[in-house]
Amino acid sequence: MPQPRMNFHSIVASPVVNVRCPYCHRNGTFHAMTHGNQTCLDAQFTQSDFDGTGKSIRMIMLQFGVRMCPNTECNSPLFVVRSQEGISTYPVETIDFDAADIPDAILASFEEAIKCHANLCFKAAAIMVRRTLEEVCRDRGATGADLKRRIAALSDKVVLPKELLEAADELRLLGTDAAHMEAQVYDDVGKEEVEVGIALCKEILKGVYQLAGLVNKLRKLRSP
Repeated sequence: MPQPRMNFHSIVASPVVNVRCPYCHRNGTFHAMTHGNQTCLDAQFTQSDFDGTGKSIRMIMLQFGVRMCPNTECNSPLFVVRSQEGISTYPVETIDFDAADIPDAILASFEEAIKCHANLCFKAAAIMVRRTLEEVCRDRGATGADLKRRIAALSDKVVLPKELLEAADELRLLGTDAAHMEAQVYDDVGKEEVEVGIALCKEILKGVYQLAGLVNKLRKLRSP
């Protein structure tokens, strides 16, 4: 007969957490929130399961509390959960990137891809990576029968390394253009491939929208 679980609740000290802020995207050492001279403590939940002899067979420990971003221009609260598996934060930490000079519609699609990846929704992230690249091609007038050819056509519109375009061709998550995308193309997409796709997309966005701006800034610095 299953043995009842025993649950224990307690208030414990709030250790610092070293993470990147999901709001201002800066790395920092996050301390517990304070109110006056009081420091907010963490809550801890421990659950133990027992076998038929009364022996503990499993224990689950969760510690959770709120931390404050150390960046004085941000000071955003961050909910932190600690367990045997590590530390999780809410909102979740996302892949960092420079959003400067990227058109709003393209930026929205790419940010959605990054948020899907952070929440372990890899198929959805892959779809949004593809959509981002589709929108880049449309924005720059790169045409072709399918996405592979449209990405290749970007080389005539902007300055992009040949190796970068070849890498885009090899990504499985780009799929085919049957009904815009085929579901089976995404069945085997996982964390690693999505991260490669996001990294590739970042470099394409840099080359298409940000390189010219950097060159112009350099020229202004050199001008008398």
